[in-house]
Amino acid sequence: MDLDLRKLRYFVTVAEQLHFGRAADELHIAQPVLSRQIRALEQDLGASLFTRDRHGVELTDAGRQLLADAGPLLASTHAVRRRVSAAARGNRRLMVGFRAGVPVTPAARRFEDRHPDVVVDVQRIEAEDQAAMLLDGRIDVGYVRLPIDEAGLRVTPLYAEPRVAVLPAGHRFADKEEVTEADLAGEPLVWHGDPSTQPTRRPHPDAGYPVRGVDETLEHVAAGRGISFLARSASVFYSHPDIAYVPIPELAHEQVCLAVAASRTSPVVDDFVTAARSAAEITAECGNYEMWQLGGDAAAGPA
Repeated sequence: MDLDLRKLRYFVTVAEQLHFGRAADELHIAQPVLSRQIRALEQDLGASLFTRDRHGVELTDAGRQLLADAGPLLASTHAVRRRVSAAARGNRRLMVGFRAGVPVTPAARRFEDRHPDVVVDVQRIEAEDQAAMLLDGRIDVGYVRLPIDEAGLRVTPLYAEPRVAVLPAGHRFADKEEVTEADLAGEPLVWHGDPSTQPTRRPHPDAGYPVRGVDETLEHVAAGRGISFLARSASVFYSHPDIAYVPIPELAHEQVCLAVAASRTSPVVDDFVTAARSAAEITAECGNYEMWQLGGDAAAGPA
């Protein structure tokens, strides 16, 4: 049995709306047509996907499982279309996503030595976008920070990075060589959507300042609205006159990985992964991030 992608898209819309009328409006089809398509999909799969009664529409266990699997599958079909269109235009371009503070240049230089005909393009990504952008083909490969939903992805660990406390420049601990979570207990915290920015024991109240990205984090901390935690590379890439970075060794290190859609089979992508792993090994041996300020030359190493 071949899974009909059109029916699958209809199913996802109903599952998100939990209302056949609203789903039909969103899909621009008549509700009876949508109902027939969902019944046909249930018949194809041999399972009921929704329960329907006077209280409304709910997913069955089979429906919840299909919804979990449908996202990566539909994203993969979008990615196929993108790659085929790019190939038809004759493009030789590799789009690399990266999180704040993760250098791409060392791997790109190694890769371009082997593939001078391929342009390496880069795009900044945020925590909540990591998996989606890989699965739908907006990026070919991504430097990601854990945690990430690994469904539909191949994730290769690269290196672990210590974290630092991000404090206002006038904070009483701003000049300390290092701090502990106990030192900062009770401080208001600028929460980032990325769980990796939160302390392990969470002794801090939510300051009510949700942020997206390092730039917003620094502005809120500089304004005295709270403290935060970032990977140590932030202290190299993001200087700010009203910010102090102080090591906090007891926090678990942040894991940087390279991720590719599991459905993606490409020698070009594989070669970039190899180049990235090689560059990461140099990083680990050097044990510092100041090299990136030199434009990656120190990390490029021998070809």
